[in-house]
Amino acid sequence: MKTFLLTAAAFATVVAPTAAQTPPFETAAPVAFMEDLSSGAVLYAKDADRRMPPASMAKMMTAYVAFDLIKQGKLKLDQMVDVRPETWAKWHGPSAGSTMFLSPGQKVSVENLLNGIVVVSGNDACVVLAEAIAGTEEAFVNLMNQKAKEIGLSNSRFGTSNGWPDEGRTYVTARDLAKLAKATISNHPDLYKRFYSRESFTFGTTMGGAPITQANRDPLLGKVQGADGLKTGHTDEAGYGFTGSAQQNGRRIVMVVAGLGSFNQRIDESVRFMNWGFRAWSSQKVVSKGRKVDAAQVQLGDASEVGLIAPRDLAVAIPAGTSPQFSAKVVYQGPIKAPIKAGTHIADLVVTAPGLPEQRMPLVAEADVGEAGFFGRAWAGLMSLFA
Repeated sequence: MKTFLLTAAAFATVVAPTAAQTPPFETAAPVAFMEDLSSGAVLYAKDADRRMPPASMAKMMTAYVAFDLIKQGKLKLDQMVDVRPETWAKWHGPSAGSTMFLSPGQKVSVENLLNGIVVVSGNDACVVLAEAIAGTEEAFVNLMNQKAKEIGLSNSRFGTSNGWPDEGRTYVTARDLAKLAKATISNHPDLYKRFYSRESFTFGTTMGGAPITQANRDPLLGKVQGADGLKTGHTDEAGYGFTGSAQQNGRRIVMVVAGLGSFNQRIDESVRFMNWGFRAWSSQKVVSKGRKVDAAQVQLGDASEVGLIAPRDLAVAIPAGTSPQFSAKVVYQGPIKAPIKAGTHIADLVVTAPGLPEQRMPLVAEADVGEAGFFGRAWAGLMSLFA
């Protein structure tokens, strides 16, 4: 781990340093969290690690599991799925909550089911897709929890595919919901764009009725510039919640609010919160894409070190109207074992400034590093005896 001071030359604009202080914000939401994904800065956190029921925000994990299978080629968007009469019987009517109005025995595509999940929050769509993927909803929930562990949701557990109240077996935190949103956007950008920003969805039943159009409940769409997802949730137990994201001028923010008292309050607080994130904070570039920041030691490689470069323009989030002096350190668990592929995330640039949250940005390998040959490994083993 190395520590160094970021000089003025590292910044896109050179100005005299000024004092910085986190901009104030108050929300009626009992739970709230906001992260600037471009810099890794947590801009706001209010009881962000409290375990709580996610309601329909759990559907983000159902969609994520499906996206992962589509990416692996194990699930196709045009694949047709049967609606089991037993599933329909459980998940239709006023007592079954939100629905995409599937019909018993109907064949429906995976693409339409995902629209039913993401856009209109269909409880029926979640269970039908879960059964198609894993045989039973219970088996699918195991996939959800496995995937949650893989992407670092350390304080969450899923008991259903749709977030239906289950006596506390399903719980999340606002911080984990933001991680899930980040993983969705980062790992599946095309599918995220295809499904989450859709303003409405029209679907036809096979029971003689006309096609039904339902609007996306996302409170930011059409109200905040660059808003493009993710998911609302509501039950009597959970209150009104929302996990959302927007991008402006290359800067992306993810926000979570939960426990609000009404549909309209969720709209007002979500819009106000996201606008604060973009207006009270600005972005300042510190490292240009492709620039070498440092080098990391390599173990048992055909090179003793590998350059660490910025995979994109790296920027810090700062309070609007300020230009604080930053310090930074390169952090990695090393030495890093070969082989290493160019572009692999192997280190982080951690930036700090007085009065501001820590900001952590990725650094990637500059070049491929192969494994050392026999004599190289033998020499490394001999040297370790004298270390």
